[in-house]
This record gives sequence, structure tokens and C-alpha cells, in this order.
Amino acid sequence: MEPARIDEAFFAPQVPAATMDFLWSQGWRHQGHYFFRYTHCTMEGVEHDIIPLRVDMERFEMSKSQRRVWRRNQDVRWEIAPAVFDEKIHTMFARHSERFDDNKPTTLAAFFSAEPATIPCECAAIKAWLGDELVAVSFLDLGVEAVSSVYAIFEPGYESRSLGTLTLLKELQLAKFTHKRWLYQGFGTRLSSRYDYKRKLAGIEGYDWFSQEWRDLGDRAPTSE
Repeated sequence: MEPARIDEAFFAPQVPAATMDFLWSQGWRHQGHYFFRYTHCTMEGVEHDIIPLRVDMERFEMSKSQRRVWRRNQDVRWEIAPAVFDEKIHTMFARHSERFDDNKPTTLAAFFSAEPATIPCECAAIKAWLGDELVAVSFLDLGVEAVSSVYAIFEPGYESRSLGTLTLLKELQLAKFTHKRWLYQGFGTRLSSRYDYKRKLAGIEGYDWFSQEWRDLGDRAPTSE
């Protein structure tokens, strides 16, 4: 028996950290004040079943390939600060968004409030520097027992460094260092899609809309049909 389709949303100007933990655990995401969750969406002409994803930090360990990415970037300098947008970040976003053909993002304002560091919840910017050049930034919402990946951007031209993977690994390191139990990754799909990379992590779990429970996805690769 398939669960009823869900397509829900609400607006909230300020949400306590413990409430963010609860919302994430029920499959909710947000862009600025706008909170949403849904079970289906269409990407590149294909309708997908949506699966909220999270990583159980008690079971997470880097794979061999992830350790290689980490070692390859030992010269990266990290800076963690409240989420604030400046000209460097806006310029990087413009270059980063050129990578997309479908559902192309147009502005960071679509993902964040006017005060991203505190509204609707506390959010940190994790910045990766090579010398004096800012090469990647990821944004991480902070809860009590969990953190949630919001968005990540990086400079094109550094493909060999796998900066998208690198910033995610840094988020996971920060989650473990601050003793968080979960890192929420956002939405994945049952069928294979561009979001398959999110499932290549030890301790990965998916939210079952029907049972309202989180289930291990470690041995379940996305299907092609």
C-alpha cells in the first residue's frame, strides 16, 4: 500500500533549535522562512519518489575514496563563521550556477532569509580557502542534536579536488566534533538521479513516509527504473 502523496508547506520567521531537530526528523526542509516537504517531484522530465536523507554520525566513517579526497586537500584552509554573504560568495555562486542546465538557481536569496546567520535558525558558513582564494562555501544549519546541509557552492575549474565532496566531509567532521547525532542531507530519490552522491556515505538512512521511520539505506543503491 502506497502512502498518500504529501505536498505541504508553511512559513515561520524564527524556529528554536530543538524544533528544527524535530522538523528535520519528519522530512521537512526550508528555504529562508519557507518550510516544505513533498513525496514526489519532476526532474528533467522524470517523476521521482523523494526520500529525505540523513547520516547517523555514530556509524559514519570515511570510505577509501573519501579519505583520498581529504588527503588531496590538506592544503585547504578552513574558516567557520556565521552565515553572511559578501561579494566573493555572490560572484562564486554566479559561476557555480552555470553548471546547471535544469532547475538552474538564480540567486542565493532563493535559499536563505535576509539574515541567514540567525533566521529562521542558526546557520554557519564553512569556507574553504587556497591561499587567498575562496574556492568553496557550504552552509550548515545548527540544531541541538543534529545539523542540516543547506547549500554548497564551489569554484568551477577545481574538478580534481572534488570540492563538493570535500565540503560535505568537513560538515560531517564538524558534526562529529560537536557531538551531533545526525547530519541531514536534504532530499534524495528512489530512482537514480543527480542526487545519488548523497547516498555514498556510511551510516546513510532514508525516511519512510508510510511508516514515518528512518531506515538504513547502506545496501540499497538507487534503481534505474
